[in-house]
Amino acid sequence: MNEALLRSLTPSVLGILVRRGADFAAAEDAVQDALVEALRVWSADQPRDPKGWLVTVAWRRFLDQARADAARRRREDRVDEEPPPGPAPALDDTLQLYFLCAHPSLTPASAVALTLRAVGGLTTRQIAQAYLVPEATMAQRISRAKRTVSGVRFDRPGDVATVLRVLYLVFNEGYSGDVDLAAEAIRLTRQLAAHVEHPEVAGLLALMLLHHARRAARIAPDGSLVPLAQQDRGRWDTGSIAEGVAILQAALARDKLGEFQAQAAIAALHADAPTAEETDWVQIVEWYDELAGLTDSPIVRLNRAVAVGEADGPRAGLAALAALDAALPRHAAVAAYLHERDGDLATAARLYAEAARKAPNLAERDHLTRQAARLNADGGR
Repeated sequence: MNEALLRSLTPSVLGILVRRGADFAAAEDAVQDALVEALRVWSADQPRDPKGWLVTVAWRRFLDQARADAARRRREDRVDEEPPPGPAPALDDTLQLYFLCAHPSLTPASAVALTLRAVGGLTTRQIAQAYLVPEATMAQRISRAKRTVSGVRFDRPGDVATVLRVLYLVFNEGYSGDVDLAAEAIRLTRQLAAHVEHPEVAGLLALMLLHHARRAARIAPDGSLVPLAQQDRGRWDTGSIAEGVAILQAALARDKLGEFQAQAAIAALHADAPTAEETDWVQIVEWYDELAGLTDSPIVRLNRAVAVGEADGPRAGLAALAALDAALPRHAAVAAYLHERDGDLATAARLYAEAARKAPNLAERDHLTRQAARLNADGGR
C-alpha cells in the first residue's frame, strides 16, 4: 500500500470536488472517506488509475452525504456530473487549491492554518508549533475556519501573500525532516513564479533553493543533525545555489524588498562563504535588521542575536538575546551556544539540556542532548 501516493493525490482530488460544487468541509470529509476505502481495498488490488478511482469514490461519498442532509437535497441533481470512467485529467490542481483555500471570507491566519491542515498534510500539532501557539488554540482556529467556509462557493481565490505564507510554512516543515514536503513546496513555488510577476514570489523561490541546496549536508550518516558551521560544503548543491542567487538578484533589482527576499539574502551570504570562518556576519546582521523592520518577528530577532554574537562577540549576542522572551522556541539553544562561545561551559551545558527537553523533533533533541553531554564530559576533566 503506497501511502505516499495517496498523500500526493489528495490535494488534486479535493480540488476536483470543490470545483464541481462541493463545499470545502463536505469535500474534505468525502476525500477522507475515499482514502480510508483505498487503504482497505488497494492492498489487495491497486487500480490502474488511482487518481480516477479516488475521484469517483470521493464524489459518490459526497453525493451520499448530500442526500442524507435534507437541507442539501438540491445537490442530488449533480449526480449527472459524476466523473466518467477512464483516466482522470492529468492537470495538477494543487496550486489552484492553495488559492481557493486562501478564501477572502477567512482571515490570512485562518486561511493559512486551514490550507496547511487540508492540503499540506500537516498535523494540528505541527501547525501550532509553526505559529507558536498551543495545539488546542490551533485546533479551534482550524475548526472555525471550516465552519466559516462551510457552504461557501470557492469561486473567489485568495491573495498571493497568503499562498506564499502557506508554501513557506510547508517548506519549513518539510525541511525540518518531520514531513518531507520541501520538494513539493519548491515545485509549487516554481509554478507560481512562472505565472505571477511578484518580487516576493521570486524571493521565496530563491530562499527555498538556497536552503534546500544544503540539505544533503545537514544529516550525518548516523542520522544526527550537522550544524551549519560543521557542514561539508562540498556536498552543497552548487547548481541550486547559483539558481537561487540569480533569482534573488533579479528580485532585489526591482527595489521592492520583502521578507522573503531579505531571508534569501541572508541564505545567499551563508552559501557564498567558502568556509564558516569566512562568513560575512556583519552584512548578515544588517540584513537581519532589514528583516526585523519588515516583520517585527521575535524569531527573526532570536536569529539576529546569533549573528550579532558571531559579528561582535558572544557577549554582544547575549546582550541582544536578553531583550527577548525566554519562552521563545530555541531561545535556550541560542543562549547555550553563546554561553559556550563565551567560555561558560557549565551554564551552556545546563541550557543545552533544557533546550533538548523543549526540542520540536527527535533529531534536534538528540543533537542538543549530545551537546550537553559533551560539555559535561569536558567539564569533568
